[in-house]
Amino acid sequence: MNIVLPSPPKRILLIKPSAIGDVVHTLPIWNLLRGHWPQAQISWLVTPACAGLLDGLPGLDVIRFERGRLASAWRSKAALGELRKLGKSLRKMAFDLVIDLQGLFRSGWMTWKTRAPVRVGFENAREMAWAAYTHRVPIDNTEQHATDRYLKVLAALGVPTSPIEYPFPADDSDRAHVERLIPTGQRYAVLLPGTNWDTKRWSVEKFSRLVSALRQRFGLMSVVAGGRDDEDLAVRMPEATNLTGRTSLRQLVALLERADLVVANDSGPMHIAAALGRPLVAIFGPTNPIRTGPYGRPDTVLRLDIPCSPCYSRQCSHQSCLQWLTIDSVLDLAAKQMTQTTTTATTTEPATAAQRVHVELPQVPIYGANERVSSYDVP
Repeated sequence: MNIVLPSPPKRILLIKPSAIGDVVHTLPIWNLLRGHWPQAQISWLVTPACAGLLDGLPGLDVIRFERGRLASAWRSKAALGELRKLGKSLRKMAFDLVIDLQGLFRSGWMTWKTRAPVRVGFENAREMAWAAYTHRVPIDNTEQHATDRYLKVLAALGVPTSPIEYPFPADDSDRAHVERLIPTGQRYAVLLPGTNWDTKRWSVEKFSRLVSALRQRFGLMSVVAGGRDDEDLAVRMPEATNLTGRTSLRQLVALLERADLVVANDSGPMHIAAALGRPLVAIFGPTNPIRTGPYGRPDTVLRLDIPCSPCYSRQCSHQSCLQWLTIDSVLDLAAKQMTQTTTTATTTEPATAAQRVHVELPQVPIYGANERVSSYDVP
């Protein structure tokens, strides 16, 4: 598909409000757009929770969207007034080109409210968001990484799709903050036990036991990082240094870029570590690393290849995909990662390179949220 623009755009709006991992995946898209149309003013509509990854990027206009508050517009006059104000503001900004990479009703509504002459999104956008677009980019294969889907939009617009770079805005003040927390020269691993789904969480008990193993095998102190909502996990890891809630997103970037190793559940900060090229063990269970794994770095993924995974379920009675992942398997992949020279990911590879673990599972039937799985062996 080729989208012919009447003239080079002067004002571009990029819509990708959340979540942290999705915003990380979209950073290369913004970077390629500004490289192709350096004269254009680019705005990015994002939630306040994710705006810290964008604040300070050169030339970028960050538009904060209070998603939680505006979601109540149907029952709150005040929120409805704010929503109308947002719509008028977007139209007043007179965008030439709007790119909706979220593809949901709310993002489609905002795309439509801009009244931009060119409004681009995915042909298979959900919740009828596609109705807001003047141009719909077809996605024939759903089994591909989110970043690759976003790049198809750029290709349709005639924008080069490489290089893939992640221009995080962390600066010297952010690094100085980390220096006060962890002195220069101290080798450390960052542990990221938090997730937005409970079913994506490798147990905090295993993370806790990992602390002494990392110290004994690699000489690394362990740091637990994340937001304030991860503090309850960190207190269950008493041997690790607890930095949850003590870093902004930009400071988290600075913390991760110094790490000798990162061990993470499938989460937004995991994608930051992957983009920074750090030695990484990314633990996957119910989600599919082909779609949302660390981009270009399938060798960092640790998962069990079992019949019920990926299931994309937020509820599960057994969590076999994670509970049978052992500490030894994490340590073995960590050793491989730390002996490799890792750089910022610039290419994508088939996710079949992910580390598969062989374990003996109990010979009893187990039940998933979506299907029954009989007894099996992990290949």
